[in-house]
Amino acid sequence: MIQGRLVHSPVSSRKIQVFPSMRKLEEAFKTAPIISHFNPSLPTILETDASDYAMGAVLSQVSDSEKHPIAFDSHEILTSELNYEVHDKELLGILWALKIWRAFLLFISYPFKVLTHHSPL
Repeated sequence: MIQGRLVHSPVSSRKIQVFPSMRKLEEAFKTAPIISHFNPSLPTILETDASDYAMGAVLSQVSDSEKHPIAFDSHEILTSELNYEVHDKELLGILWALKIWRAFLLFISYPFKVLTHHSPL
């Protein structure tokens, strides 16, 4: 600023280039899946994935032909589990997710699906 005036105009060509990206981001926020309340009478899906250092899971349900997330969680793999084979880490992720969401899964009306990333399981 020189004597209380801006040296550069606040509007630049960069703002015009960013605008489509901002519009896309705004739409993504508007249409993103919203966490729903658990309903034991809806079809339930447990999705898990494990990497070398962590595992994650999503509990979701199908309503109106759409999948709605119920809960998300992640967990760091313990030092003693770092040397597990990939399929063992994937199975560990499934067991961990079943343990944390046991209270939900015990009361559903029919069997639930477990989806994982690793094909040998």
